[in-house]
Amino acid sequence: MLGPMPRIVLACLVLLLLAGTGRAQPPEEIGSWRLACVADRMTDRAACLLRHRDWLERPSGAGSGLAFEIIDRRGRLVPAVTARELTLDDAARGLLALSGTAQLRFPPNRMVEMPCGLEGRSILCTPRAEDAARMEAEVLQADRALVRLVGPGGGSSTAEPVELRLTGTREAVARFARQVPRESQAAVEPPPGLDGRELLQRLYRLFAQ
Repeated sequence: MLGPMPRIVLACLVLLLLAGTGRAQPPEEIGSWRLACVADRMTDRAACLLRHRDWLERPSGAGSGLAFEIIDRRGRLVPAVTARELTLDDAARGLLALSGTAQLRFPPNRMVEMPCGLEGRSILCTPRAEDAARMEAEVLQADRALVRLVGPGGGSSTAEPVELRLTGTREAVARFARQVPRESQAAVEPPPGLDGRELLQRLYRLFAQ
């Protein structure tokens, strides 16, 4: 079990992510996953966050942590690497992540590379469209995930990947799917990665507000 600080961080993350407009429900522990939701009292619809209980990289100071999540992408519930609600302390991380990719493998299956993008104040590294169906199926069957970030310039990396043990994934994803409305399969593809100048300008606009 995690101590009180990660629970506080998760609660704050959910409130920030969901703009604090609804009624927060206590997070559910489902195997190795935590499902946290905020219900809109006007519509009875919920906005939820399904995150692995262990961080890929724990939050440091005012900076955001790196998390392993299940998110809805074009109507598929796929694994993703995320850094939510970036702050000024995360500007360097934003530059690194948006210039690189996240490598994900569910052994013994082969690895995929997930390009990262900036959406609002969050970084989301998600499977490409051609890999989405495979990743949606593999995460449900996997007992562990290997994750590694590859920085600017791409290429191979010799850094040890982070290994996460996965339990209760089918049940967690099923509960998540029941809570949140699904995106359309025809939803617009996220914008491609930015070059260095565009990225710096966008980060400046975000944090100068």
